[in-house]
Amino acid sequence: MSFDWTAIEQEAQKEINQAETAKGLEGLRIKYLGRHGLLAKATGSISTLTGEERPEFGKKVNILKNNLIRLLEEKTRYLKEQKAACACGLDWTLPGVIPQSGSLHPITQTIQELSSIFSKMGFIVVEGPEIETEENNFSGLNIPLEHPSRDAFDTFYLKPETRKGRFLLRSHTSPVQIRVMRKYRPPLAVIVPGKVYRPDAVDASHSFMFHQLEGFLVDDDVKFSDLKGILAVFVKKLFGEDTKMRFRPHFFPFTEPSAEVDISCIICKSNQKNKCSVCGGKGWLEILGCGMIHPNVFANVGYPRGKYTGFAFGMGVDRIAMLKYGINDIRLFYENDLRFLRQF
Repeated sequence: MSFDWTAIEQEAQKEINQAETAKGLEGLRIKYLGRHGLLAKATGSISTLTGEERPEFGKKVNILKNNLIRLLEEKTRYLKEQKAACACGLDWTLPGVIPQSGSLHPITQTIQELSSIFSKMGFIVVEGPEIETEENNFSGLNIPLEHPSRDAFDTFYLKPETRKGRFLLRSHTSPVQIRVMRKYRPPLAVIVPGKVYRPDAVDASHSFMFHQLEGFLVDDDVKFSDLKGILAVFVKKLFGEDTKMRFRPHFFPFTEPSAEVDISCIICKSNQKNKCSVCGGKGWLEILGCGMIHPNVFANVGYPRGKYTGFAFGMGVDRIAMLKYGINDIRLFYENDLRFLRQF
């Protein structure tokens, strides 16, 4: 007796798939696997085969049997799940619920955009620890002991104090400048985005935790005009080609000379006839501080005096995001209100 095993399995699979009840499925099990079923008949015919034919024939019978058992078990499980779903009122024919897709936080989007602009100008992105030493956060940056920012009212100091000094939550991202320059020699072009901490009272424009982006470039014969050129490209890429920029003299312990940078108001376009709520009718918005790296900072990291020059700049990412997206309250970034976050 000859059997077309492939045809038998295909026919059985078709019938099992079409079975709609447990009773109908049991009938198919008897038809193929019962005492008088097809496989029983096939097994009974083994005695008519020669000794060489029997092993191959028996192998094919076992393969078909195992495949049929698997198909019957899968169909049985499906029918049970369908019955349970119907019992609880679930309609399997209804369309599924599409899960909501998330999006990047506006602060993250802003950091990525800033990093992309500077990366295209040759800067690399470096991150650093949020728990820092006094040396990296203050002393290495030429910030003296008597400076107000080192007071406990202006910095989150951590306990206990160690032999290496006090640890603190970094108050700016500039400590990474010290870490990088102590590890590497120029040329260097680095930006450092990240969280910083200051014990400020929380209001519409202040938070005890916010984000900064530090940038610095060190090489032979770096000039203030190089700093101005880099920032001019950055401002136009971020806020538009028609954005104007101005420098105002300022003081920072870690740069000399130092300046603050303003841009023309992106809301009122410097039209001072209108009382703009963003710039207060002044026509200018402060966005960052900058300057040439102080020689004492180079000395603190071990660079030969007078060998290198460089510039540094720093900006508040939260403020940039508020200007770019027209947000008037920094607290919105941290309240996790989905109504706000879904807009981005």
